[in-house]
Amino acid sequence: MSTDLLPLLGNATLQTLQMVLLSGLLATLFGLPLGILLHLTKKGELLQNPTLHNVVGIAVNIGRSVPFIILLVAIIPFTRFVVGSSIGTLAAVVPLTIGAIPFIARLIEGALIEVPAGLVEAAQAMGADTKQTIINVLLPEALPGIINSITITLVTLVSYSAMAGVVGGGGLGDVGIRYGYYRFELDVMLATIAILLVLVQLLQSCGDAIVRRIDHR
Repeated sequence: MSTDLLPLLGNATLQTLQMVLLSGLLATLFGLPLGILLHLTKKGELLQNPTLHNVVGIAVNIGRSVPFIILLVAIIPFTRFVVGSSIGTLAAVVPLTIGAIPFIARLIEGALIEVPAGLVEAAQAMGADTKQTIINVLLPEALPGIINSITITLVTLVSYSAMAGVVGGGGLGDVGIRYGYYRFELDVMLATIAILLVLVQLLQSCGDAIVRRIDHR
């Protein structure tokens, strides 16, 4: 591999991190309340509303069922509307965020399910209202699971970001396609794969460390 490609790989790695972290942050901002809503509107929960739960659940399921590569192409007009372009790192953040929102919403819903119902009932028995129960009991108890959900989402976004390279999204996927695939440079392809593996391992290790630190169960 030519030493001229080393700066290119370094820049592509930074672009991938930018895509993953920014889209992960945005997906969490939208997906967290969506996951909480999915859980709280279930039958028997604090804000039970089966109709709303079913509507939101169907919307989330539809979002999760669309393959990312199809979503990437399908929302190009919307991406252009939001960021003014359909190519580049910033443009890739739009489909990455949209693709990750339903994914993280379901994961967070699962994390909230793991909170023992007895804790919620005990809080209500002591006079806590719905808002206090959610903020002071439900979310703190589910925090390790929520952090784990965010970690899984970030790891998934690494692979999604590589797919974004197919349509000029930048990052390691773009380098792998342009140099490793089109130019048949196997060493470049292997280098991009190795860097992606390292990024996944780092994200997972950091997430696991945070979970261990905050989980006092």
